Amino acid sequence: MSAVPEVPATPLPPGPIGGPAAWKGPEIDRNRTWLRSFTPDELEEIDVAVREHFAAGREMGDISPTSFRLPTLAKTLSTVLEQVLHGCGFVLLRGFPVGRYSTAEAAVAYLGIGAHLGSFRSQNAKGHLLGHVRDLGLDIRKPTTRYYQTNRELEYHTDSCDIVGLLCLKTARSGGESRLVSSVTLHDEMLRRRPDLWRLLFNPMPTDRRGEVPPGMLPWFELPVFNWHKGELSTIYAGQYIRSAQQNFPQARRLTAAEHAALDMLDALSNDPELNLTMEFRPGDMQFVHNHQMLHSRTDFEDWPEPEKRRHLLRLWLAPAGARELPPAYAQRYGTIEPGNRGGIITRHTTLTFVLEPQ
Repeated sequence: MSAVPEVPATPLPPGPIGGPAAWKGPEIDRNRTWLRSFTPDELEEIDVAVREHFAAGREMGDISPTSFRLPTLAKTLSTVLEQVLHGCGFVLLRGFPVGRYSTAEAAVAYLGIGAHLGSFRSQNAKGHLLGHVRDLGLDIRKPTTRYYQTNRELEYHTDSCDIVGLLCLKTARSGGESRLVSSVTLHDEMLRRRPDLWRLLFNPMPTDRRGEVPPGMLPWFELPVFNWHKGELSTIYAGQYIRSAQQNFPQARRLTAAEHAALDMLDALSNDPELNLTMEFRPGDMQFVHNHQMLHSRTDFEDWPEPEKRRHLLRLWLAPAGARELPPAYAQRYGTIEPGNRGGIITRHTTLTFVLEPQ
């Protein structure tokens, strides 16, 4: 195995980054600039667009900003996108009356709103462009099981796209709160407290693909957690999959004890209530999160015994045309680094599709 360089080969920031993305949980929870409610006129626009979609006999794959017209709301969504990409890094839109709609109608509404933010990306090897976050009773010990398919608490992580969106259809009996933390804040805190460990997070680290392997690629990819490129910090992190790569792939580079300590510190800071933010999901809530400057997680939950009442969220992975530039190394995970056409999971057998039930 090759040795880990004492000085990372990747560029390092000149110091703390700060800025609007470097928030701390208690403070941003008080100002709530990230929370916005739909107006009656905006809800009417969505309803008209949904009805036009079905009246025209369109498929979900036909949804675009042109086909799903939102004359007033589109301007608001442009502001939302700016806040997600260049502001605090996330927005929660509240008040969509999900109870009035069937699952298919709610999905069309959500896809229509998402189309105004970016292009849809595949969320798994099956090619699902509309994802479902629901406990399917799967065993996380199996190498292809993803945590969102269980009721287990999710560790803080990023998804493999620019923006991840969630629409809450139904909540659990208890638990399942959303948790967010600024990766810019984590970077600055690690630099301040332990610069020796901070430097190690700029080392490429093998990360398990969980069986979703693109053609010609290894069953893991190797990227640093922290990536400094053209004056911006982009973070890509799935600690549990970095650790499972160490367990499952003997041929992958072995992490040093110090690198494991750096990951442990990143996890500890992420779980610090002085840094993170916990928010409840209500039915109809739409959350959009910028993966490059945010980590997200979820508390574990107890679900309802009745299948029709169980926790169910729809998920989008989005690639905005105006997204930031990413380092070339991201192509091994994102397929390409071209804004608007990157991210998602594509394997040899992937067929892009929309599904209305969890699979």
